[in-house]
Amino acid sequence: MSIPLYEAKAELFRLLGHPVRIRVLELLQDGPMPVRELLAAIEVEPTGLSQHLAVLRRSGMVSAQREGATMVYALAGGRVAGLLRAARELLTEKLAGQSELLSELLEDNAGSGAS
Repeated sequence: MSIPLYEAKAELFRLLGHPVRIRVLELLQDGPMPVRELLAAIEVEPTGLSQHLAVLRRSGMVSAQREGATMVYALAGGRVAGLLRAARELLTEKLAGQSELLSELLEDNAGSGAS
């Protein structure tokens, strides 16, 4: 039995709901990286990173390839980078709206003599 699309989407967002996983995906947008470079860029224990990479790999968001003794990770496709760009755009719009509201509040406070 297949699950409804909205549940599948919710599962995708749960998968992306950890800052370490988001950071890994952001770093991999620039190209494949060995685990040691990911560890250097992310403040997390090696076992923690390994668990997050395993989740991302099982979900099909990243791929892994062994190069000698080194595991190198890469984004599994361009859609992941597009999703991260969309999230950045949504956050930019949200923060811009908050900035505008803050400006209005500050102007009102300055105009009313409130401190």
